[in-house]
Amino acid sequence: MRIDNDPKLDFDDVLIRPKRSEAPSRSDVGLEREYRFLNSARTWRGIPLVASNMDTIGTLEMARALAGPGMLTCLHKYHSESQLAGFLPQGDHRDHAFVTIGIRDEDFDQLARLVQHTDVRYVCVDAANGYTKFFVDRVKRVRDTFPSLTILAGNVATPEMVQELLISGAADIVKIGIGPGSVCATRTTTGVGYPQLSAIIECADAAHGLRGHVCADGFRKDAEAEGFKTLVYEDVYPAGDEYILVYEITGRQIPPGGHPAGRRGRRR
Repeated sequence: MRIDNDPKLDFDDVLIRPKRSEAPSRSDVGLEREYRFLNSARTWRGIPLVASNMDTIGTLEMARALAGPGMLTCLHKYHSESQLAGFLPQGDHRDHAFVTIGIRDEDFDQLARLVQHTDVRYVCVDAANGYTKFFVDRVKRVRDTFPSLTILAGNVATPEMVQELLISGAADIVKIGIGPGSVCATRTTTGVGYPQLSAIIECADAAHGLRGHVCADGFRKDAEAEGFKTLVYEDVYPAGDEYILVYEITGRQIPPGGHPAGRRGRRR
């Protein structure tokens, strides 16, 4: 066993220090960015804010709502094949929605049928534990079979696994976060995890060295679970000096297609 004594930070450990800006108002700050993805070679432009693939967040209604201002949604994996087939051909939603699959054979088969009959462009290969060769091989299978898809894969929390998924798995974006969310019990039940702010910074550095990207999944542990959170593309945004911009959405509103939830995500 090796104990890492280097300081590691969660979002609860830091504040954002204000800095002089030329912008007259926050409303004048442009959030749109353009990305070229490493392995799909696809280019995407929009606001790099992604709704989570939780079952009451990653809904078709949410995808329709966020596509207008140029944001994205990871559709949850419980949509039926017919629902997805009816939704994906609808205008610009194809460029603002990830189809989420697990790592079972039947998940892959469903994706294959969707690709055959619709214009799927973005896929999220989702597993609670991205630290297995089986997971990396599944991501690579998606890449080999559908080379033009932009692939978001995760979750992991350390730089070496980001590199593994970008190189061996041929993913484009790696999802970062094990146990950081307010409704996630991974850390308390298993003792597994990594402070999220440090994970994002370290993993982003590894990804950018390969021209890949990361997506931060989960933020503060003490946030109210009564609204919803988002996934965020984490990238270095140039604005004078470079800095990292991260968003979190919380509140007491009910997400489109969702249900009121209490603490720990339990429905009320």
